[in-house]
Amino acid sequence: MTILTFTLILLAGAYLAGLVGSLTGLGGGVVVIPLLTLVFHVDIRYAIGAALLASIANSSGAASAYIKEGITNIRLGMFLEIATTVGAVCGAVIAVYTPTNTIAILFGAILLFSAAMTLRKKNMAAITEGSKLSYKLKLNSSYPTKDGEVEYKLKNVGAGFSIMTLAGVLSGLLGIGSGALKVLAMDSTMHIPFKVSTTTSNFMIGVTAAASAVVYLQRGYMDPGIAFPVMLGVLGGAFTGSKLLTRMDPKVLKYIFCIAITFVAAEMIFNGYNHKF
Repeated sequence: MTILTFTLILLAGAYLAGLVGSLTGLGGGVVVIPLLTLVFHVDIRYAIGAALLASIANSSGAASAYIKEGITNIRLGMFLEIATTVGAVCGAVIAVYTPTNTIAILFGAILLFSAAMTLRKKNMAAITEGSKLSYKLKLNSSYPTKDGEVEYKLKNVGAGFSIMTLAGVLSGLLGIGSGALKVLAMDSTMHIPFKVSTTTSNFMIGVTAAASAVVYLQRGYMDPGIAFPVMLGVLGGAFTGSKLLTRMDPKVLKYIFCIAITFVAAEMIFNGYNHKF
């Protein structure tokens, strides 16, 4: 395979990763890492390094549009980033000393969890009274809809913060945005509307990935020939996804995505179990 062919396939795959990541809030790593490891047989640590940079690009592209539209809860995102950043640095340090086959098996398990979390019924019930901490930190907010502004209150802020710490560890360890855990913390635990939890997750992913990317950069796991086309493709996909989210129901896309990553997860776990990484 020539360098040009390799780059073009990477661009196309990264574009798809950015598109799906921005629509679901899961981040682009869930597509980028399997593409690099299973198709191109890249060492999983280099794949994680590229995926972290892709997550930064995905977050930058999608989050800017969501913030402009007033959907993202910036105050909440910056508060929860404290937990995810600390966890991400810890996860990145752990990953350096973890066998690659173990990382592959863990990655496959997280993919399966991400698929389950994407298909689950979203929390749609409005909370009339938020927790005391949500008022003290001024985390309650509103988001625009066709029928006007919709206000929402937050519950279980402390529990959501704890889940975010775990999400940060997984992000640094596996090179993914851990969007499934982020959405779980905001949607199920803190009772935030789905659109807000998805867009706020995208906003947070970039900061979380940047914290752990520093560790991978210092260890030499950033290959410009891989990372650059991945970043360009993911950025383009993220911009496209941010435009589509407000106009379409991503339900069909989520079903297709979940079926695809279930097969990828099985392949990752199988190869990791048989020490093929």
